[in-house]
Parts: sequence; C-alpha cells; structure tokens
Amino acid sequence: MLAFEALRAVDERDAYANLVLPPLLKKARDKGDFDGRDAALATELVYGTLRRQGTYDAIISACVDRPLREVDPPVLDVLSLGAHQLLGTRIPSHAAVSASVELARVVLGDGRAKFVNAVLRKIAADDLDGWLAKVAPPYDQDPEDHLAVVHSHPRWIVSALWDALGGGRAGIEDLLEADNERPEVTLVARPGRSTADELLDTLGEESGLPGRWSPHAVRLTEGGEPGALDAVREGRAGVQDEGSQLVALALAQAPLDGPDKRWLDGCAGPGGKAAMLAALAAQRGALLLASEKQPHRARLVAGTLEGNPGPYQVIAADGTRPPWRPGSFDRVLMDVPCTGLGALRRRPEARWRRRPEDLDGFAPLQRALLEEALAAVRVGGVVGYATCSPHLAETRAVVDDVLTKQGGAELIDARPLMPGVPALGEGPDVQLWPHLHGTDAMYLAVLRRTA
Repeated sequence: MLAFEALRAVDERDAYANLVLPPLLKKARDKGDFDGRDAALATELVYGTLRRQGTYDAIISACVDRPLREVDPPVLDVLSLGAHQLLGTRIPSHAAVSASVELARVVLGDGRAKFVNAVLRKIAADDLDGWLAKVAPPYDQDPEDHLAVVHSHPRWIVSALWDALGGGRAGIEDLLEADNERPEVTLVARPGRSTADELLDTLGEESGLPGRWSPHAVRLTEGGEPGALDAVREGRAGVQDEGSQLVALALAQAPLDGPDKRWLDGCAGPGGKAAMLAALAAQRGALLLASEKQPHRARLVAGTLEGNPGPYQVIAADGTRPPWRPGSFDRVLMDVPCTGLGALRRRPEARWRRRPEDLDGFAPLQRALLEEALAAVRVGGVVGYATCSPHLAETRAVVDDVLTKQGGAELIDARPLMPGVPALGEGPDVQLWPHLHGTDAMYLAVLRRTA
C-alpha cells in the first residue's frame, strides 16, 4: 500500500520519490507497522518500478487489449508494481500476483482486481529476458528503440546520451544500465570542520568506504546511516555526490593571476557546492558570496553554510540581473539549472517527465547565466560552468556560443584539476559519468577571463 501511495503522489502531483517516500516510511514506522525489512522492500518497489517504467509499460501493453493510455493511471501503477515484483525481484510469482491483486481489491475494487489478476498472470508466464525478446525491436533494425525498451529510457534521451558519450554499443549500454542502479549515498567531510578519516572511524569498516576520487568523500555501505553521525547533525559533514564535490574542488584549484579573495557561487541552491567552496575559501582567507534566486532555496543555502569557520554571505538574487558590480570576483561557480539528465539514478521519474522541448526553455537561461558569470569575474579570474546534464545542448554548445558571442575569455584544461580521475575525455572540458566514475553525470568547463 505504501509503495502505491508513493507512486500515486509521483504521478498525480509531479512529486519526486526522494521527497515523498521518507515521510511515508516515517509515518508507517511511527505506527509500528513497518520494520527495516519492510522499509527496504517498499523503497525497492518504488524506485525499481520508476526506473523500469518504460520496460514494464511495453510488457503490460503486450498483455492488455487496449492502448495503454486508456488504462486508468491507478490501475497502471498497480500493474507496474506487480510487474516489478515478478520481473525485477526474487519475490515468488504466486506471492507477487496475490499481493498485487489484494492491493487492487482494496484501492480499486473487485472488478479491477480481476483485470489486474488476468494481466499479471500473463506477465508471470515468462521472465524478463523472455519478455524483452518479445517486446524490444532487434538492435540491428533500430538500435535506439531497442536500447530504450531494454534499458527503460525514452528514445530521445538514449539518443542524446549516446551523442554525448560517443563510442559503440558497449559504452551506451553500460551508461543506461548504471542509470538503473541504486546509487551509493556519499558523504562530504567539509574542509576545516571534519575529515573523511573522522567519518570512517565513526562508521566503521562495515558501514563506510573511502571516496573514489575526492579526498573529502566517504561512501556509505548498506548499513550506513547519515543521520546517525554527529558530524552530519552538526553540519560539519553532509550528503553530497562525489561528482559535485569534484566540481567545487576543481574550481578552487584552478590557477589564476592576481588576488584570490572574493568567490561567488551564482546558483548556490540547495547549498552543497557552496558549503564546500565556503570551507575552502575560509582556509585561504577568502570570502564566498552564495547567491540563489529563490528565497526558500537561499534559506536552505544559509542553513547548510551555518557554522562555516570563515566569512561568507548568502543572498537571494537573480544571477541574470545581479546586484554585484562587474569584475568583483576572483572565482565564480555557475552551476546552472538544467534538465537533470545526469542524475537519473537519483530521480528516475525525471526521465519520464522531461521532453526535448525542455532544452529550449533552459538554453537562454544557461547562456545568460554564463555571460553574467564572465562579467562578474575580473580579468585573470576563473569561471566554472557546471551542469548536472551531459546533453551537448546544455554543455559544450552553451560554452561555445557564449565564447563566440562575448569573447574576452578562454577555456583552460579542467582535467588536471581533477587529479587521479580517469576517462575525463579529450578536454579541455570535463564530463563525469555514472558508469565510469560512479558519480552523477556532472559537466564542468573552466574559463579564464582575458579581457
């Protein structure tokens, strides 16, 4: 029932599962209805169903006598949950069908429960590989559609990711499969306030592992719980993807000419990169200005930065119409709003909500923010243009267009700014990948103001 409620909230309210599920789990625990195993199963059912929705839609469509759009959404949610139990878990088939039919009876009524029973019994007649052989077009006939069905991504996203990644079939399949895996929870030990060793000592060998690339990162294993750590409760550490950490570290390490006293995070919400930058700036006696357009997100930034040992300021301001004077900063990070295609592991529902036309909506904003970032930095200073999307229209196309239009800046090689990280591409910009680096697909270009 809880997993069904979460899926309905995602469908009806455009909510995100990572925001909807925790309060539902807490409510169930408070009532005494759930233990740890129940919570783990509910989490798997919600996220697994959302990640594999495209595949399950194709299979369900083959088992019903009407177009899928004519199946009521609540019925489709029950069928998808049942399909995931049958094809994506080790739950015995009879138990999966029985539980799904009982759920349908409670929330949909006896008539629809019979429909759910009939469809799920058809699905139970074969395993996932058998169904994929039936519903996915052959790779040789239509590679992108084959990958879309097999790996549960919209076709346009498959095409976009393949363009950005390059290479043959193996690479794109590895990437799409990585998008369907549950990501690790990664902590950041904020410089000057805690250390990775401190977190590892507290967690113990069974619950924590060192980060792969960032010296401040700790990866949680199955038993790790962020909220149990004093450092997290006190704000000395936090949850932050390692790719996000690398972007902030790279900007801080970029060589510049002249003073290094004023830093800007121009799109700071919800505050993870700002907290890292503020801590690094404090170690050099520099000040960070963290700016976020939305006041409620600016408050989140302020909460994240609270307790930073050095000077910082948080303001609510529009980065395309900034209140600061041109040439005021030595380092600027502009992590721009985007489609979020680089974080599909964490927000699997986003792949079904995004449309190609969304790129047209983000494009003017991304260019305007980069132009203002270059205006904000002094000659000899550096700008980091970052986005959690590997789509070429949101990465290199933006940088190339702004450099061509505006001039007065040059790209510097960002690869040496992430020492020890392999497979960063041909440069000078950097693209991280889930399947190669275990991070979100973060993009970074570093520009130096020249005139």
